[in-house]
Amino acid sequence: MSQPPTLDANFCFPVKDLESSKVKLTPFNPSRHAETYFAGSSPHPEIYDYLPWGPFPSSSAFVQEVYERLIQPDRGMVLLVVLDKTKTTGDSGEPALAGLIGLLNTSRSQHCTEIGFVITLPPFRRTHVTSHATALLLQWCLNRTSEGGLGMRRVQWQTNELNVASARAAVKMGFRFEGVIRWQRVLAEGKQGPERFGEDGKKEVPGRHTKMFSLCWDDWEEGEKEKINARLERDQIRD
Repeated sequence: MSQPPTLDANFCFPVKDLESSKVKLTPFNPSRHAETYFAGSSPHPEIYDYLPWGPFPSSSAFVQEVYERLIQPDRGMVLLVVLDKTKTTGDSGEPALAGLIGLLNTSRSQHCTEIGFVITLPPFRRTHVTSHATALLLQWCLNRTSEGGLGMRRVQWQTNELNVASARAAVKMGFRFEGVIRWQRVLAEGKQGPERFGEDGKKEVPGRHTKMFSLCWDDWEEGEKEKINARLERDQIRD
């Protein structure tokens, strides 16, 4: 059986697979992952409630709107597939596709990036999936280059003020709350956010108040690195 062609992620850093005892992150490849992701996500349109896009009527619509128009052209962004190694798909024995995660707003010159596009499919929530995926990205971003990392100084995490689960996940993974950025974004019609009315009294599209979190190099080297490493090692011992 032929394999889908390797895809250039067009990211500002070389991209590699990241792996723990239970999770593997690999670059999103439309020909390999789009149909599987759509099959797992389409029954759960609520996963897009706090994202700026979605839900989508087809896998091709997701690829066109998110991957081709937004992520692939931007060298500061990369989208990764989260594979759960503790579960397999069908007869292939391949790890089950559990969601997506990625980096955005990445700058080589400013040594900063942001963890985003965090989508964990409902059957994989309240498991090891989100914490392991986030931990792998933190290790890659904040470890020194001599350790195989990118040597970033700042990794941030932004979330809609209404998205309690996302804020809780950030704190759980060691991010520090920095504050709320009011009216940071204009959202699409139908998305959840505070309202504004025009001069004619008609309701306009909603906006977004954003909670900002960060985990910086000094936080990492003063204790958060050990906590993340211990979390992954503890889960491995439990297997």
